Amino acid sequence: MKPGTRGKGAQRGPSTRQLRVAEEIRHLLAGCFARSMLNDPHLVGANFTVTEVRMTPDLRHATAFVSCLGRTDIDRLLPALRHAAPFLRGEIAKSLTLRGAPELHFQADETLDEAMHIAKLMNTPEVRRDLIAPKDPTDEK
Repeated sequence: MKPGTRGKGAQRGPSTRQLRVAEEIRHLLAGCFARSMLNDPHLVGANFTVTEVRMTPDLRHATAFVSCLGRTDIDRLLPALRHAAPFLRGEIAKSLTLRGAPELHFQADETLDEAMHIAKLMNTPEVRRDLIAPKDPTDEK
């Protein structure tokens, strides 16, 4: 095998086309949420942020990672979002220039929660003690 090539079972990152389509879908979903197009009583008044969309290589499935502004009960709203997915797919199909609109899947975005947890851990006395560099006794001014 030549240097720099991947083996048969090697994992590759998303293609440029996957990334472009995912970003377009993210923008379209954000527009649908901003215009409050959903009439589901569970979703009325909820402000969603679409943080990321990931596409399958065949562009038939899109997983949208969402978070809810001002509220942390996104898990309670996910079933209603999944119920609204066919309507949102139809709205996306009107603007997307693909042969077929991808099936939408929604997941809660937990990256902010994870970042806050890591920041909390970094501020514990045990970790702060390890982060402070000890003074070098040979370094006198």
